[in-house]
Amino acid sequence: MNGPFILPVRDIVRRPGEMREHTFAVTLPEQWGEGIVSFEKGSTLDLDVRLESVHEGILVSGAADAEYVGVCGRCLTDIARPVEVEFQELFAYPGEEETDFEVQDDHVDLETLVRDATVLALPFQPVCQPGCLGLDPETGERLTASTGTEQAAPIDPRWSALQQITDQDGTAQSRAAEKEES
Repeated sequence: MNGPFILPVRDIVRRPGEMREHTFAVTLPEQWGEGIVSFEKGSTLDLDVRLESVHEGILVSGAADAEYVGVCGRCLTDIARPVEVEFQELFAYPGEEETDFEVQDDHVDLETLVRDATVLALPFQPVCQPGCLGLDPETGERLTASTGTEQAAPIDPRWSALQQITDQDGTAQSRAAEKEES
């Protein structure tokens, strides 16, 4: 019985109604996650876990707090954000039925459960801010929020004839608004 995610349950095994709570931190021995954001090796994962003895096994409920790091999916700047994930799983007593998680030698190993929950909580397309504009397709420079001077997007020459129609509509609408006011 060794490892940062292994918790003893000897005192509550087969005693339905008994409960133990554990709060602890784990330093990750390896990187978790393979996307553009992940939990780095050596980062800290804070766990708050409740172990409850039930007839079928040990019900594990808890929350994990950590910080993921990586890059923005739009502009490629470095980002680091906190994430909190909740999990719950039954660690069954060894028996005839096949289960994903079992109580082993009077302990439960939470590593697979916590890893799956936290890695699945990582954003698929992380952004540095909700309105991130990404990179300029022409220069490759990072676009920033508008400062009030909006630049017109270049118009495809094939569609430029339509610009005249929208200009005419704009003046027609402003004339109609003037007539309503007078």
